[in-house]
Amino acid sequence: MKRSLSSVATYTALIAAFALSACSSGIIPNAGPTTAGDVVSTQHHGQAAKPVPSTPVAQLPAAVPVGDGSNAASLGVVRGPAITELGITGADADAAMAAFRTSCPGLVRREDLSGLTKGADWQPACDAVKTWSGDGLSFFATYLDSVQVGDGKAHATGYYEPEILASRTRQPGYETPIYKRPPELVEVDLGTFASDLKGRKIRGEVKGGNLVLYADRTAIEEGRLAGRGLEIAWAKDAPEFFFLQIQGSGRLRFPDGSVARIGYDNQNGHPYTGIGKLMKDRGLITDGSMQGIMRFLRANPAEGEKIMRENKSFIFFREEPRGPLGAMGYTVIAESSVAADPKFIPLGAPVWLSMDRAEPNGLWIAQDTGGAIRGPNRVDTFWGAGDRAVAIAGGMSARGSALLFLPKETVARLLSTP
Repeated sequence: MKRSLSSVATYTALIAAFALSACSSGIIPNAGPTTAGDVVSTQHHGQAAKPVPSTPVAQLPAAVPVGDGSNAASLGVVRGPAITELGITGADADAAMAAFRTSCPGLVRREDLSGLTKGADWQPACDAVKTWSGDGLSFFATYLDSVQVGDGKAHATGYYEPEILASRTRQPGYETPIYKRPPELVEVDLGTFASDLKGRKIRGEVKGGNLVLYADRTAIEEGRLAGRGLEIAWAKDAPEFFFLQIQGSGRLRFPDGSVARIGYDNQNGHPYTGIGKLMKDRGLITDGSMQGIMRFLRANPAEGEKIMRENKSFIFFREEPRGPLGAMGYTVIAESSVAADPKFIPLGAPVWLSMDRAEPNGLWIAQDTGGAIRGPNRVDTFWGAGDRAVAIAGGMSARGSALLFLPKETVARLLSTP
């Protein structure tokens, strides 16, 4: 598990030297034994885990911007401390190295929207990790250096693999459809039409020769897709399915005790609206955690339905027997994988966090993206499945500092560029 750093003294000394102002390994665990007779959904009824406080290290002096701030390269980078001086535990480094190894095939061939690297930059590290027999910390220190992007101010939230009750067939008590991607949904990469739109996509459907907005959440829930055979299953609880959509993947547990995994297979093209902030702004809740939101939705079902529909975004799924897949197409790993904005963190790159909450502190690998994960040093930490994962992820909101690990030659090139 991630832990608070055992020592930040060396890093703090380095910060002083720079005259700064203060300012897991393993595949996702099983949810635990459950029999058909006692299948109940308890994930959203518990409390968010009480944060373990930690003192984050201060950021380095901000880099001088060299562009419009639209990606990491334009924000600029400054060299960070030596990787061996960051207090990374052996277990944490080994888990991150395993995730990095998995990401390498995609890392060397993907176009890096951050502007920091090219696929070939990663080739030496990716070739070496295939046969590396030493420890993870030595590997990262040998091939990579740390840098701070922009001002280094980081924000970390959490996500998990939820499990909800569902039925393969519609029946009383199971009324909320879980849909496959409809064939008429079109995704357009705007970068194919204009270079300044690279990385931006829009979604909709073609009507009368024009690309128009697809149906929003309300239209879909009121039957736009009904009767077309697109249902994977029917969920027992609408708010729990709403949260599964936010997570982007999850498990369906059926009345006979069997389980199926489903993963993200596109979105209807409407913007995501976070209902927690909306509810807090209206004075409906004071606890903006997932658990606090769920309590209100359960206590006020009619109003809750209206509120959920204010998030017009709707997620479509496919069955995923391999487990939850990140944006790189690889299985995300509990306590090692984070979602990030690829314009600011290359997918596949290591990210080091020092936050005001101890749980996310340490080394992660960027293997996923998220509709709400936007901007520099913004990450969504993945905690796996089960009660512990739900408790930590559901209330996670940590602030602090972030460093990005890049190939040594890349760092030298970036820092030598006028």
